[in-house]
Amino acid sequence: MVQEKKNYLLPIIVMIFLFGMVSFVTNLASPMGDILKHQFKVPNWMGTLGVFANFIAYAVMGYPAGNLLQKLGYKKTALIAIAIGFVGVGIQTLSGTFESFGVYLLGAFIAGFSMCLLNTVVNPMLNSLGMKIATGDQEKKEKKASQLLQAGGSFNSLAGTAVIILTGILIPEIAKAKISDVFPLMYAALAIFAFAFIVIALTAIPENKRDAQVTSDKSQYGPLSFRHFILGAVGIFVYVGVEVGIPNVLNKWLQNHDLNVLQLHGAGNAEAIAGSVAATYWFLMLIGRLIGAAIGGKVSAKSMLIVASAVGFILTIIAMYAPTSALIDMPVFKNAPDGLFGLASIPVNAALLVLLGLCTSVMWGAVFNLAVAGLGRYVEKGAGIFMVMVCGGGILPLLQNGIVDLTDNGVGYLVSYWVVVVGFGYLLYYALAGCKNVNKDVPVE
Repeated sequence: MVQEKKNYLLPIIVMIFLFGMVSFVTNLASPMGDILKHQFKVPNWMGTLGVFANFIAYAVMGYPAGNLLQKLGYKKTALIAIAIGFVGVGIQTLSGTFESFGVYLLGAFIAGFSMCLLNTVVNPMLNSLGMKIATGDQEKKEKKASQLLQAGGSFNSLAGTAVIILTGILIPEIAKAKISDVFPLMYAALAIFAFAFIVIALTAIPENKRDAQVTSDKSQYGPLSFRHFILGAVGIFVYVGVEVGIPNVLNKWLQNHDLNVLQLHGAGNAEAIAGSVAATYWFLMLIGRLIGAAIGGKVSAKSMLIVASAVGFILTIIAMYAPTSALIDMPVFKNAPDGLFGLASIPVNAALLVLLGLCTSVMWGAVFNLAVAGLGRYVEKGAGIFMVMVCGGGILPLLQNGIVDLTDNGVGYLVSYWVVVVGFGYLLYYALAGCKNVNKDVPVE
């Protein structure tokens, strides 16, 4: 068994690396949305269309991705995903040359296909590897699978934090930036895709064994035969929308010069501070996932989700009603005349919203493991359906930004977080009751 663990080390590292790629490219869409908003003079909701295009691709590609994975296996699907991602980011780069809003959205949409395929590969693969290297009963194996997913999520958060901070450093004044100003990050993404393609091509990836009878079986059952999976798929829609919407709206709120919630009075860089605060949210997701990975072998996914969703629910409501005039110091990359890094005063509301990163950090792995528990051979198709529901990351933030645009005097920024409150409420329900498998009579072998 010790030797078996060593054999799976390289595939585990590769999958965790791919987890980071997904976040790097996906998180670039949020600051790019701010650039699009100012460069093309569009409202908040239109500035979110890049994020929407990236995530709505999941709705189109999610289910086919599950079928593709089942037919081609992990390695070939990953290579196809990386190639598509290279094309998508390449088109986004060209949009800077043509200064075209439409071309950028096309590139974001194509890149979304890649992210969908990569997620379809990474999640069931890490889940499967965790089950293979674990010793003991089924509960211990599920905890090890959860632990690996949290480890992958940690690298995902690290890459997501890095891209937000790099954007703030390269473009300290987003309001004056253009797409072409972000070329260094675009080139970095292209290099990551090229490197990943080579690594995956040279790595032996363990594939699930299938025989002709299983692959050709037209069973009347599937992932949707399980109530807890259906509710979990809805949970993923809600979770991704909440995860993306929290820092997206927070960033726009803090950098709004008309509101001046940072009370800079012309002294300081609102864009850089806002971007750094949003990056701190992703950094706390990294911390939370590291903690989740450390305790994942001892604490169940259900317990993690109960605590995270309940705390998130409470913190969001407090943040919405706390006085915006109350400020708290926070370390940021501020790009000010007195230095690149230092303390900046931000509203206590923002600090509370940043803390939500600790709550959302463990939710993906927890919901995924609870939803696929007991699915047997339907796990891979279930992963494809999950990818469809990731489109919530484009739809719910769009809804939040629509609420902001429809509400006067900037009140809508905080009011929009009712979307997040409802989301956390649903996830709490799923953790407490919805995750129970009531369809154990469905054959899964």
